[in-house]
Amino acid sequence: MTEPRERRGPIAIDSVPWEEFSRGVRFGNRFRVLSSARGGRNKIGVSYEELPPGKQSVPFHYHLVEEEHIVALEGECTLRLGDARYTLRAGDYVGFPAGERVGHCLINETDAPFRFIMIGDHADHEVAVYPDSNKVLIRGLDGALLRDENRLDYFDGEKADEPPK
Repeated sequence: MTEPRERRGPIAIDSVPWEEFSRGVRFGNRFRVLSSARGGRNKIGVSYEELPPGKQSVPFHYHLVEEEHIVALEGECTLRLGDARYTLRAGDYVGFPAGERVGHCLINETDAPFRFIMIGDHADHEVAVYPDSNKVLIRGLDGALLRDENRLDYFDGEKADEPPK
């Protein structure tokens, strides 16, 4: 069985509408979600993104289930990767393997936009960790966002001193 005609063949990146987000003065980005341009949900997400000058892409984070990849197309930005910082320029590539407990984010410290392709999994049961703010996102629990410092003992609340019923 073949796919419907509208799901095949190339598309022009410019034909995909921009989406934008921003939060305060620190975070902001605009992107074109290429992988869902013809509808439906894909296993792999691909987006064309633009990080404006003076903005950070997203909060510093890492993934336990998903992996991500960046291909730099135009301009430059700072990649914060764990305790290190690297300059990403057009033609550079970097990958973030699933389960590698090293945070990452992009910061545009230049006066020109940074354009890149972002590629990543769409995992229903993703867990993302945000070391700067001590949060944990659990997508399988309807996107529950929890503070990591609230860790509990495995038997907390389990009435361990009562016999089984």
